[in-house]
Amino acid sequence: MHHNNNLNAAPLVLPHHPHSLSKAVLLDRDHSLLAFNERVLSWAANPEVPLLERLRFLCIVSSNLDEFFEVRAEPHVSAALMEEAKGPYTASTFQLFAEKAADLVAQQYSIYNDQLQPALSARGVKVLTHAERNLVQKKWVKNYFEREVRPLLLPIGLDPSHPFPQVANKSLNFIVRLKGHDAFGRDNEIAIVKVPRVLPRVIRLPHREGSKEKHFVLLSSVIRSHLADLFPGRQVTEFSQFRVTRHSDLAVDEEEVRNLRTALRKELAQRHYGQAVRLEVSSDCAPFLSNFLLKQFNLPAGAMYRVPGPVNLVRLSQLIDLVNDRSLLFAPFKSSFPKQLQQGVSVFEQLALGDVVIHQPFESFDGVMAFLREAVNDPQVLAIKQTVYRTGSDSEMMNLLREAVRRGKEVTVVVELKARFDEEANINWAEALESVGAQVVYGVVGLKTHAKMLLVTRREGRQLRRYGHLSTGNYNPNTARLYTDVSYLTAQPALTADMDAVFSHLASQSRLPKLKQLIMAPTQLHKRMIDLIDKTGHAAGHPDGARIVAKMNTLTDEPLIRALLAAGQRGVKIDLIVRGACTLPAGVPGVSENIRVRSIIGRFLEHSRVFYFRLGQQEHLYLSSADWMNRNMLRRIELAWPVTDPPLRQRLIDECLVAYQLDDRDAWELQGNGRYERITPVAGPGRSAQEALMKKFGTLGSPGDAIKVVSSRR
Repeated sequence: MHHNNNLNAAPLVLPHHPHSLSKAVLLDRDHSLLAFNERVLSWAANPEVPLLERLRFLCIVSSNLDEFFEVRAEPHVSAALMEEAKGPYTASTFQLFAEKAADLVAQQYSIYNDQLQPALSARGVKVLTHAERNLVQKKWVKNYFEREVRPLLLPIGLDPSHPFPQVANKSLNFIVRLKGHDAFGRDNEIAIVKVPRVLPRVIRLPHREGSKEKHFVLLSSVIRSHLADLFPGRQVTEFSQFRVTRHSDLAVDEEEVRNLRTALRKELAQRHYGQAVRLEVSSDCAPFLSNFLLKQFNLPAGAMYRVPGPVNLVRLSQLIDLVNDRSLLFAPFKSSFPKQLQQGVSVFEQLALGDVVIHQPFESFDGVMAFLREAVNDPQVLAIKQTVYRTGSDSEMMNLLREAVRRGKEVTVVVELKARFDEEANINWAEALESVGAQVVYGVVGLKTHAKMLLVTRREGRQLRRYGHLSTGNYNPNTARLYTDVSYLTAQPALTADMDAVFSHLASQSRLPKLKQLIMAPTQLHKRMIDLIDKTGHAAGHPDGARIVAKMNTLTDEPLIRALLAAGQRGVKIDLIVRGACTLPAGVPGVSENIRVRSIIGRFLEHSRVFYFRLGQQEHLYLSSADWMNRNMLRRIELAWPVTDPPLRQRLIDECLVAYQLDDRDAWELQGNGRYERITPVAGPGRSAQEALMKKFGTLGSPGDAIKVVSSRR
């Protein structure tokens, strides 16, 4: 049996002290999430990264922060408002949370104002303020305002009959303080101007013939320059942009509703107006206006962020497409068709010879699409079953499933309606699939279906044979070009029979039979992973050693962390590759010397979940849809499956684990004090796992040939 040297390093044996485990203080999850975004932001600050890609990473961090506040901030804010503890949340924890977030926001605007804007300006790309525009440009902006913007604006003066208007989540607005009297002789001094979302936030100015310069204005600057025009007869004395972020986790009690889809549609309409959790205003916003807004939104002072620039950096991503300068983008990467598959040859015939691994995005998602297209077009295919978590609003896969129904195949789709921020798209797909006759089910009440599986049943002579696809990531061709994931195609009878049993369980709510290959959450996965960690710990004294290497997006589940700490104290060498939040305190003397945690932040978003255990002579490797979080283990339908074929297993070890352990260019290591430090290359430019895999599988062009990279929520 082949053991890779890098996974076979001798462990540092420590005495096992169970009492120290109970005293080990886990790291704070929210601070760990903010630290992850600091690592992403480092790409925006890196002068070696192409300029527009730096801007893209800046926008990604802003988008991540929006979601962070929408999902994680509410208990902190509520504790600060009540001035009493709300579980683990207190006014003190809110203060720490707010300070950490404010520091990250300050870093963002410093990078934008002091690095990106000057560097873009040097390349002829300028975002002009009103003061920087020349007379010709000011005239053009004035005409644009009158023609395109003003007809859509409706300023609202506040008085007893016009109370503070509903302000939608993350919408751009202006607050204005006025002097003088209105048309009815009243001196109401506050007005609100809502900025319509239909208007572009970045507008290109006309350019001179032959000029290589590209000048732009922001919509907020256009409105700001002409605010006075909206209030004839009044004097604008103070004003500010503002944007409020609201708690956006939908609260639907599945036990209490008869129709989850209808209830979710109703709840979605209210999402834009949930509890306020963050207020962003211009850095020069007058105290009178900022205090007025804090009071209106019932927010503590620490929830307000004064920003020296646009209050929504996410929308600056429009600038990337408008500039359209290939020399300022990453060199294009063209992924290869999966190496294990031959184009033009039946995927079913190839799977009859053995399982296939596709390492995305280095190998393309086209292999999965070829599998589904063949299933749809093959008259011998009788049934197709698929889970849907995030497919996007424009999905070829969903259209193929509709085509399969039209061709008379039995199509069953398990749609997760409560996929956060994709609820509306999933509801629409559920209705579209039902309208053509597909069987649509919504899984188990109270549990999100996060498992990714596609099962095809085909008639072959007198037998029915199943072919399956399992994945660590979503059925979304767009994100498949941006996220690292592993797709697994198989015709193994035991594995595909397990998949069929899980589909039957989700559709009929019938008792789940004992699975032979698949491990499912919430029934088995948590216990199985803890058992494997414990068994590895007890194998620490074996002559061939004991080893755990696990790659995932998030590690926050306390029982799993305690099990890892115990195994480490028994002498197991543990390497964890955790992209985002990690609450395990690695490298703490007397607690976790044997545990190393690293985070890889690269051009692509790390998303694959790979778990490796060695117990002496035994090796186990699992792929999974699940992170090691409490919700994934106990409140979701998740799957893990073993890779037992030795060459495939070794390939996954080499590409998903060893390559990432050797990375010294894009890697950060968690220190005993809870901070991450960037790993410095041993020699030269260092080694990047992602770049090595790009070169191994695909074609990497030169920056001058760069193509547009699709942006996506990370």
